[in-house]
Amino acid sequence: MKRRKFLELSAAGSAAVASSLYFQGLSGEKKISIGLIGAGWYGMVDVKAALKIGGVEIIAICDIDSAHLDSSADEIEKLQGKRPQTFKYYIDLLNIKGLEAVIIGTMPHWHALQFIAACQKGVDIYCEKPLSYDVMEGLAMVNAANKTGNIVQVGFQRRQSKAFAKTKELIESGKIGKVHQVEAQINYIPALEDTKIQPPPATLDWEEWCGPAPKLDYCPNIGHKAWRLEKEYGNGHLVDWGIHHIDIIRKIMGAGMPSELYTKGGIFELKEKITTPDTLSSCMTFPDFQLTWNHRLWGNGDVTKEFNNGIFFYGEKGTLFAEDFRVTVFPSGKDSQKEVLNIPTEMMQENHVESFLKAVRNKEKKRITCSPADAFQSTATVQLAMISYYSGSTVKWDEKTKTIVNNPEAEKLLKRAYRGKYVHP
Repeated sequence: MKRRKFLELSAAGSAAVASSLYFQGLSGEKKISIGLIGAGWYGMVDVKAALKIGGVEIIAICDIDSAHLDSSADEIEKLQGKRPQTFKYYIDLLNIKGLEAVIIGTMPHWHALQFIAACQKGVDIYCEKPLSYDVMEGLAMVNAANKTGNIVQVGFQRRQSKAFAKTKELIESGKIGKVHQVEAQINYIPALEDTKIQPPPATLDWEEWCGPAPKLDYCPNIGHKAWRLEKEYGNGHLVDWGIHHIDIIRKIMGAGMPSELYTKGGIFELKEKITTPDTLSSCMTFPDFQLTWNHRLWGNGDVTKEFNNGIFFYGEKGTLFAEDFRVTVFPSGKDSQKEVLNIPTEMMQENHVESFLKAVRNKEKKRITCSPADAFQSTATVQLAMISYYSGSTVKWDEKTKTIVNNPEAEKLLKRAYRGKYVHP
């Protein structure tokens, strides 16, 4: 099944099943007043998760596509019984009275400016992943959150997976011995949109959509949902989807960032359709283990289909394969039998949003399961991997100084120049 269709069906199914579960906050409890920045597909996934948890009111939304703005306002009104205020620009949303928190569901190239502006307004933030488009934006976002002290959750919802929690437990118990090597992979066939240059829809302000990023000629394949495989906006499959695996590997292994990265790949099958690699291998060296990432956006994937999307942990006493809802253990030994643990986790998205809402309501940062500083490490890891690819070089990272060592050409890619009136933080 195509990834987008799977996610859309999952979200739709979850909403349908849970329609009777909205507004389950405590009786008489004051609702948290929330604004949504970016009222498209995934911004609305987050909003519906918040409404399903209950105890919130979406008081305002903004989007530079009036079609998104109107349809999302209609849907929210049906769900909560009250229509939110609507704005085109996020600054206007941030200036309304009574705003307590915002959800940022825009494209990564807009995250930094919106996040920092929200910090300066003193509101709490749920920000989708990746944290930022470039490394220096990420550092500025962490610094802004540290300075203002607001509550921030970043959208790595797979941290809520019980299967990955079980993986961590098994590895720490010594089930497969000391882990020296980790491999993660995804075989994924994207559903590409029309690549023909054409005028944007009348409802879409393309100039504003591009914002601080380079303004490319519009085509459906780089607008709205399809931007993920465009270098200037989404930076490719590793940064968009693979980042979930990299993040959960860091969490399971208790690791910071890699000290060295080397990435090779290319566009072999999807030439003139996308601008990021359809084939990629990246080797990342952590202090205690080696991590290899592989993806290909073509072909039929692994010879054993059950391993097309997940993570292998290679230990001295066995191997473990982990995915969202299942753990498979392969002990060493001639006559050993694999052990399959099916561990479904209902409502990962809702659980991740709920931890944010509880933190906001109780003013307890300890309830947050992915802080900006933690999200920076996962985001910067995949960004550095892509810097290695674009520079054609080995990237050595000094985690203490947050710099690339002895590689001026790669170092230039830590920060992208902003366009026009926009100022890089």
